[in-house]
Amino acid sequence: MHAMQYEFTLPADYAMDAVRERVARTGHLLDDWPGLGAKAYLMRERGVHGSPVNQYAPFYLWRTVEGMNSFLWEGAFQRPTDDFGRPAVRQWTGLAYEEGGAAHSPARVAVRHRRPVPEGVPLSEWAAEAVRETGRLAAGDGVLLAAAVVDTGRWELVHFSLHADEAPDGVAGEVFQVLHVSAPERERLRRGRQW
Repeated sequence: MHAMQYEFTLPADYAMDAVRERVARTGHLLDDWPGLGAKAYLMRERGVHGSPVNQYAPFYLWRTVEGMNSFLWEGAFQRPTDDFGRPAVRQWTGLAYEEGGAAHSPARVAVRHRRPVPEGVPLSEWAAEAVRETGRLAAGDGVLLAAAVVDTGRWELVHFSLHADEAPDGVAGEVFQVLHVSAPERERLRRGRQW
């Protein structure tokens, strides 16, 4: 599993209904994309869920790197780039993936929790705890899925989760509204640790 996200931070007075309409019009285009486990079309609105910004920020869980590369280099990624400019595309290597008890429910919110990988701890112990934490997160009420991914260039861990309801108390991180989920190969994402 490989994760990817890019963010378009929009002006404070941007009409976010334009993002909703865009996703309603084009979100289905990845509903059968080969190699895509899941794409969550995410949005943050200034003042909603504590967001300081307006932002369109899709998050991807790729089953194959070939699927991701096809998306980036064969034209599909050109559409948002043409509309909003070319963003930095963050990528993470998968550590763990789990389905939650609400796996077949529609997603309402997503939570992205980022934190640094601490210095001075054995990486094997740290990674094992990240895997266990993913399982605990997935076991929460209303969780569709949970993933742990790491950027070894920045030594940053990201826990990502989709929720059927509002994010429950105690789940730390940035909260996004989910506008649509394309999940053509979600059932083929390998569960548990990724090594």
